[in-house]
Amino acid sequence: MLAAVMKFFHVSDVQTIELPRIGRADGELVIAEGSAGVPFAIARVFTLRAPLGAKRGVHAHRHCTQLLVCVHGSVEIMSDDSRDRRTYTLDQTHVGLLVPPTIWNSITFREANSVLMVICDLPYREDDYIREYSDYLEFRKAGAS
Repeated sequence: MLAAVMKFFHVSDVQTIELPRIGRADGELVIAEGSAGVPFAIARVFTLRAPLGAKRGVHAHRHCTQLLVCVHGSVEIMSDDSRDRRTYTLDQTHVGLLVPPTIWNSITFREANSVLMVICDLPYREDDYIREYSDYLEFRKAGAS
């Protein structure tokens, strides 16, 4: 079992970060490593590709921090802490959205075949996910007491 979260984060803790990049006449190299732009040790990386208008995510993590980077196309991410919501658009390969645990996220793919890369500080654990919004609200309410 994972250790208990010591802090419940808020949408104000969600932030965009710029990854290091090297531009050349023949293209661009964007770097994502723990010592160069990613503020945590990387435990897992995966990508999502979806058609225009598809919704993905639609969950929160109890413990996992994620860095979301749109490597092709455009995605919109709605972050929610049960009181406030903010929406972010990712459409540049060197800009990521750093999402701490306890934040609900819903991702909408704004261009056909957009690709989102997700960099995580923890390996996959099903018990880290909160997949129902009503369960998320109870989770946040319990943490507020």
